[in-house]
Amino acid sequence: MSKDRVVLAYSGGLDTSVAIGWIGEQTGSEVIAVAVDVGQGGEDLQVIRQRALGCGAVEAYVADAREEFATEYCMPALKANGMYQKRYPLVSALSRPLISKHLVKAAREFDATTVAHGCTGKGNDQVRFEVSITSIGPDLNCIAPVRDLALTRDVAIEYANKHSLPIETTKHNPFSIDQNVWGRAIETGFLEDIWNAPTKDVYNYTDDPTYPPLPDEVEIEFKQGVPVAIDGRPLSPLQIIQEMNRRAGAQGIGRIDIVEDRLVGIKSREIYEAPGAIALIAAHEELENVTVEREQARFKKTVDQRWAELVYDGQWFSPLKKSLDAFVDDTQYYVNGTIRMTLHGGRAVVTGRKTDSGLYDFNLATYETGDTFDQSHSRGFIEIYGLPAKMSAARDERFGRGL
Repeated sequence: MSKDRVVLAYSGGLDTSVAIGWIGEQTGSEVIAVAVDVGQGGEDLQVIRQRALGCGAVEAYVADAREEFATEYCMPALKANGMYQKRYPLVSALSRPLISKHLVKAAREFDATTVAHGCTGKGNDQVRFEVSITSIGPDLNCIAPVRDLALTRDVAIEYANKHSLPIETTKHNPFSIDQNVWGRAIETGFLEDIWNAPTKDVYNYTDDPTYPPLPDEVEIEFKQGVPVAIDGRPLSPLQIIQEMNRRAGAQGIGRIDIVEDRLVGIKSREIYEAPGAIALIAAHEELENVTVEREQARFKKTVDQRWAELVYDGQWFSPLKKSLDAFVDDTQYYVNGTIRMTLHGGRAVVTGRKTDSGLYDFNLATYETGDTFDQSHSRGFIEIYGLPAKMSAARDERFGRGL
């Protein structure tokens, strides 16, 4: 009789390497390790694959998903100006549904009944993984070795040393770090005291904006809300994010220090670096200002906020998220053109806008000769527009409630 199989989201680090053998001992199941590259950098996928096998995995599934992540996850986030609590560009939240998709794919390929991840019981990611996994594969079970099988860090280090696993063990890394091409998230350690300022060693994607290099002017071309070229050079979404990470990061753009509301109900201090994401969102928002009709734009801000909350809360595959995607995509039809920005000293400042599908009309907007706006219409417009407030004020006066 064959053993049950568990698919494990595998990073190549200490905890998930130990989890391979730990899951086997605790559940009697064989483990398939799944490593998904979403632009986190570090080791080659084949090195990670061999380490997983060396730690006892019966199979190892690896996927270079950087282009998929940039195109199918980061670009929808850009079109929705996805910023949780108006500041966090959903760095980790965006990668979880993609990783979950590959976990389910591996479970089907290798006849696994359970999917495992390395999250704790007090974070957002446990929810994001498990809701995403069961949304795609509702028949699959989910476990978390740290949360469900008592795999603490001290236990992991002891286990790795005892079994001579091919992985470096250390108790001295003060931070928990998650990163991908869209940005980098840093938490724990001394940052848990919210009075403590971040130190220089917290940052990796961005240089100190206090002493920046010379200003960097960049032109970003968009088609239907998606960037397609930088300084006239056609590039893929991944290439555009990578170049903006490099150029905006050199200017210290995209550093975020926030106490955010976690899905599980606690507040958490997080440090983020997202130079490319922050610069691209700023450019996209400004192009929307020029091309999206006023009432549509006002309502889209509400949709953008709700979209970000859904993604943060692990609802990427939910019916509401799907419906909001349809609205967002419809608003992007005319979001075409080029934005010129100056990157300098921690700021991405728009200095120019150019589009053939915008709603800005120079002849209507100008105060100079050639103005085509008929100002004689304004008096009657104001009378009608202010009529409800005028009538209410008159009633207040009659009943002694006037100002």
